Amino acid sequence: MKINGIQQLGVGVENVDEAFKWYRKHFSTDILMFDSEETAELMLTHTDGKPRERRAILALSLEGGGGFEIWQHTGKKPATINFEIQLGDLGINIGVLKSDNVEAAFNKYKTSGLNLLGEVSKDPSGNKHFYLKDIYNNLWEVKEFPEVFKKEKAVNGGVFGTLIGVNNIEDSLKVYRDILGYDIVVYDEKGTFEDFSELPGGTNEFRRVLLRHSDVKNGAFSALFGKSEIELIQVLNREAKDIYKDRIWGDPGFIHLCFDINEMDSLREKVKEVGFPFTVDSAKAMDTFDMGEAAGNFAYIQAPEGTLIEFVETHKIPLVKKIGWYIDLRKRGTHPLSKWILRMFRFMRVK
Repeated sequence: MKINGIQQLGVGVENVDEAFKWYRKHFSTDILMFDSEETAELMLTHTDGKPRERRAILALSLEGGGGFEIWQHTGKKPATINFEIQLGDLGINIGVLKSDNVEAAFNKYKTSGLNLLGEVSKDPSGNKHFYLKDIYNNLWEVKEFPEVFKKEKAVNGGVFGTLIGVNNIEDSLKVYRDILGYDIVVYDEKGTFEDFSELPGGTNEFRRVLLRHSDVKNGAFSALFGKSEIELIQVLNREAKDIYKDRIWGDPGFIHLCFDINEMDSLREKVKEVGFPFTVDSAKAMDTFDMGEAAGNFAYIQAPEGTLIEFVETHKIPLVKKIGWYIDLRKRGTHPLSKWILRMFRFMRVK
C-alpha cells in the first residue's frame, strides 16, 4: 500500500454554497475540483443504515496542502451539535492549516474581523501558531510551515493536519502510527499548556503527542499535498464527550480525514491485520465511483476514538474542464504528476 498525503478534511455544513464562499474568501480554498450531488448509498455503516442524499464540493489551495470536502445533507436537515466542543472531546477537534508567515496570516484575519482566539503563540516544540473559530464554530489552527507549492497572494495554504481528541493515545497510535505511518514523535508531554489557554476547555490537563511521517511521499499529487502532521490529545482530568454522539456522518463539523492512496487491495489487508477492517469499501461494489468530474475508489476505517479515516484511490481528475481535459491515472501509473500539470488546476479557480 502507498499513502500519498492528506487529500482533504471533510467539513459538514448546513449550506454548502455559503460555506464554499466563506472558505475560499478567508482560507483561499478556491480551486473547485468537483461539485457533486448524489445519494450516499455505500456509507450505511455511518448513516444509520439509510442512503443519504447529499451535495459535496472538493476545494483546494494552490499554496499546497490538503483540500476541504465541504459536505451537506440535502435529504434531511443537518443535525447540529447541542453542546460546545471542549478540547479533548472525542474526534477531530481542530483543522490545521499551514502558513509560511503566521504573523501575516494573523494580521489579515484580524483585519477581516475573524474570531481569533488569543494571539500568536508557540506549541511545545517551538512552532508558531494561532487559533480561530469560523462562522460555523469549527476550530482552526494556523501553523507556520515553510513549504509552499505555488506562492500566491494567500496568507495560508491548505490542510496540514488535524488535532484529534482520543480516549487512550496508545490505542489510537495503532491507526495513526501503524496504519497511516506517522512514525516520528515530535513531542509527548503531559500537563497544562499556555498555547491552549484561550480554547474551550483548554485549561484542563492533557497528554499531547505530535506526530509526523518520516517517508517522502511520491504519489501523483504528493507535491501539492506536501508533508503533514497529526496531534493526538487526551484530556486527563475530565470525561471526554463523543463529538458525533447521536449524529451521523455528514452532519455539521469535521466529518472525516481523507488520505490519497494507491494499492487499495493491499491496504485492505493491512488494516485488517492491524485490527481496523474497512467499514466502507466502494471497490467491493463497483469498479470506480463517479464523483461528477472526478472518479475513483474509496474506503473508510474508524479509529478507536471514533474518528472516520477515508482512503481515496483516484482514477480520473479534471485538468481543464472547459476543453474536457482529464487525466486518467489508471493509464499512467502512480508516478508523480509534473508540477506544471498540477499548476493547471488554476483554471478551475472560483473567484
